[in-house]
Order: sequence, then C-alpha cells, then structure tokens
Amino acid sequence: MQRIHGTMQGTNASAALVHALECWFMFFRRERPKNPTFDERLNQVRNQGFTVTSLPGGAVRASRGSCAVDLANRDGAVHITDRAGIIIGNEIGLLVDGGYQKFFRAKSGKTKPALAEELKALHDFEEDLKEALGQESYYNESLGTVSTYYLYDRVKDRDRGVPKRVWET
Repeated sequence: MQRIHGTMQGTNASAALVHALECWFMFFRRERPKNPTFDERLNQVRNQGFTVTSLPGGAVRASRGSCAVDLANRDGAVHITDRAGIIIGNEIGLLVDGGYQKFFRAKSGKTKPALAEELKALHDFEEDLKEALGQESYYNESLGTVSTYYLYDRVKDRDRGVPKRVWET
C-alpha cells in the first residue's frame, strides 16, 4: 500500500471504504414493512380468538360471542364492509342511536334494544378486531361504542320544512 499526499492507495483502502459504507448502510437501514395477504390477516384474526366463516360472494364473517362483522378481500387487503354489530338471527344488527335509546337494527328491519353488556362487548370486539387486522384505532372510536345511524325524533325531516307532529298523522 502506498501513501500519496496523506491518502491511502491500494486494495486495502478500497476494502476498508466498502466495509465502512456497508456498516453505515446496515446501521441506518430500515426494514421494509411486510404487507400481509388477506389469508395471513384472517389467520391473525383466528389466532386472536375470533371465529371466521365464509359467506356467499367471497366475503367472510368474523365473530366472537354475539358480535360479528363482515370482511371482504379488496386487492389483497382486508376491507370491513360495514360496522360491527350484534347477531340477530343470521344477520348483523347495526347500532342505531334513537336519541332516547340505543338499539340494534338488522337490514331486514328486525330491531333489538341494546343492553349495556352488549355495548361493552361490541366495543371490545371492534378494538380487538382492529388490533388483529393491524389497523389503526382512532381516539374518538376508542372512547366508546360508535353508532352506525343517528335517528333523533326532533331532527327527523328537518331539511324538508316543518316536520309532521305525531298528532298530525
């Protein structure tokens, strides 16, 4: 190895430089985030204690206890088709806030009053499912159960002029 004007020349110098650069890149290198497939996410959901069953049309239903939600595969990612709810018959009843009371309503029109235990179970279900799917949990949703629909009597038909009163029907 020769020294010319205070610099190192030769194979040892280039090897040392390559080694230094490799160490620098290894130190500052970040691992690439792995994006799990739909099936890998469903296995994570199963491992967290949820029951996963297939539905017609390629969707799946994740359930635990009386709570359930339908999931779909969109370009390899898990998409929650609608909010989670309570199983009413073979449907999922979504939470409705009627102003005076919360209740669950299925798409067929069946309704069921919401009990405090069901609201707590639904909140825990949604939080645990988001964690199992690797999704973010937002602050406002983490505070408590969020209703799918809000139907207050005093604001019904408010955008259509004066609403009909009960005694006017």
